[in-house]
Order: sequence, then structure tokens, then C-alpha cells
Amino acid sequence: MTGRTALLRRGVTLEGLTVGYNAVEGLVAIAAGLVAGSVALTSFGVDSVIEVTSGVLLWWRLRAELGSEPVRATVEQRAARWAGLLLLCLAAYIVIEAGRDLFARHRPQPSPVGIALATLSLIVMPLLARAKLRTAAALDSRALRADAHETIVCAWLSFTTLVGLALNALLGWWWADPIAALAMLPLIVREGWEAWEGSHESE
Repeated sequence: MTGRTALLRRGVTLEGLTVGYNAVEGLVAIAAGLVAGSVALTSFGVDSVIEVTSGVLLWWRLRAELGSEPVRATVEQRAARWAGLLLLCLAAYIVIEAGRDLFARHRPQPSPVGIALATLSLIVMPLLARAKLRTAAALDSRALRADAHETIVCAWLSFTTLVGLALNALLGWWWADPIAALAMLPLIVREGWEAWEGSHESE
């Protein structure tokens, strides 16, 4: 097994872990967010769904190179483009939902499940992101690097979600929930735009 093949297999494993964890995380977060009426928790779940989609795309990209080197560039461009587009879609969703909740003064219910899930993700996501960044650097993969940044976004979103949920549950600060979601916008938009632009530059 060559060094690059080993790195590709590591990437495939990391994406498999990402897809598995985020599939469960997304379902739990969205369900808990809808029950509690929490835009931050629901957005957290939507980001997990994006992570699943991105993870599947990257799994496909890495498996493609393992099987056929000539298709690598095309798959790389498509994967990076979709990773960026999905992040931008998440940003639009947060603006609409958080803005609506602030305008309507919507008060989400406390969510112990959401607090526990955000805490767990705050541990898991940075570990996955670090491993992905190292592998992306070794492979010189723009798509895997973009996916790693999505995982970093998920980690920060875990933190802001946790803060919003905790402030709402402990102090009754209803506005902390949508503000926590909006606080993620600069990072989400930047990473999404860079991934989208980078995919066109590599063509």
C-alpha cells in the first residue's frame, strides 16, 4: 500500500465516521429543536444534515481516486462546489428563521436533550476536524479541506447552540437562542464562499 493510498483510506474512514455520527446527531437535533421551538438547535441539526451530505460527497471523491486516478480532478471540483453551496444554504436558513423568531419574540422551551447533544458534539467535532485537516493537507485536497471546515463550523455551532440553550434554560433569555444561531453567520458564509469560489478556480 502506497503512502497516498493509505491517506485516501484514512480519509474514507473519517468520512464514514462523519456520516454516521452526524446522521444520528441531525435527526436528534432537528426533532428536539422542533419540539422546543429552538432555531439554534434546529439549525444545528440542519448543519448535521449538511455534514452528512458533504461526508457522502467526500467519501465518493476519495473512493473515486482509489479506483481511478483520472476522475480525481472532476470529482474534487464537484465535491468542493457542493460543500460550499450547502454552507451558503444553511446561512440563508439561519437568517430567515432567526430573524422571524426575533421579530415574533418567540420563546423556545428548555431542551435538556439539546444541551447534552451539543456538549457531546463539542468534544467529537474538533477531533474529527483536526484529523481531516491533517489528511487534507497531506493529500492536497481542497474538497476535504472544505469539508473539514464544515466540521469546524459544526463544532462552533455546537458551542453557540449550547450557550443559547443554556441561557434560555437557566435565565429565561429567549433571545439568546436566535442570537446564538446568527453568531455563526460570518464563519459559515466565509467558508461556504471560499469553497464555492475555489471549486471554480480549480477548473
